[in-house]
Amino acid sequence: MTRFSLALLFALATLMPAGSFALAREGCGPESLGVSRTITINRGKGSAVGLQSYPRTLDLQDHEVVLTFDDGPAPTTARVLDALAKECAKATFFVIGHSAEESPALVKRAAAEGHSIGHHSFSHPGKTLRLMTDAAAKADINKGIAAVEKAAGGKTAPFFRFPGFADTPELVADLNGRGYTVFGSDVWASDWKEMTPKAQLDLVLSRLEKAGKGIVLFHDSKATTAQMLPDFLRELKSRGYRLVHMVPGDGETPIVAAGAGWTSTTEPIIEKVLGTKAKSAPHAHDHDAEGGHTHGLDDTPDGGK
Repeated sequence: MTRFSLALLFALATLMPAGSFALAREGCGPESLGVSRTITINRGKGSAVGLQSYPRTLDLQDHEVVLTFDDGPAPTTARVLDALAKECAKATFFVIGHSAEESPALVKRAAAEGHSIGHHSFSHPGKTLRLMTDAAAKADINKGIAAVEKAAGGKTAPFFRFPGFADTPELVADLNGRGYTVFGSDVWASDWKEMTPKAQLDLVLSRLEKAGKGIVLFHDSKATTAQMLPDFLRELKSRGYRLVHMVPGDGETPIVAAGAGWTSTTEPIIEKVLGTKAKSAPHAHDHDAEGGHTHGLDDTPDGGK
């Protein structure tokens, strides 16, 4: 490259907005969604974020979105990765340990393509970690972390999402004490329910328009999500949404407290599903740090906040 070309490139870099040069450098044109900015999640000081389960979330600007995917890897994960790559978009994958053992190449691919790899337990137990003993739950979590780290070649983030959002104060405190940030969500796609890709697209977009921003939850294990995702990413771009990517680091996690009157969206659902078992569980707890998941469940009447 000539000295003139280098000087021109430097001049362009100083004039372009922060996200634009990154897109150009990665070979992404202005028509691609790309990543608007990257935020650091402190890897030494854990927290619990996501307004559907916790009274705080990431401090995002209006029309900023964080994409997250649960329950992979699965046969559909490759299609999800293809859609993200086409738009130069980055996401966080909360990976199940036993699935990582079965499909390590997909975990390695996601990590190699710049996505953050988080954790989602080893077995994704049907009775939830909440209804297990502390020792059994911690063993499942740690086994999952080890399996995902092995599959990813050590390229994982200290991010954890509880299966079913069914946490306990003790387990959250244990993870936070080890530097793990526990993620709920701000907007979910309800992709555990049967619907067409168009119906799912319309639903998640309507929820995102209502929320204005947030951590969005999908499942890369769902064929409908894989089919719908290219249209969703294009819609984000056309509607003026900007993608934010989370990575572990040493800076402070940008967190904002929930507004007055906050209540958990997920907890009433998990209490309904678990019934009296939840109340008699060894780690029953109050709503300030609770969760509940909706895999295969009906949503709350307002469609998820």
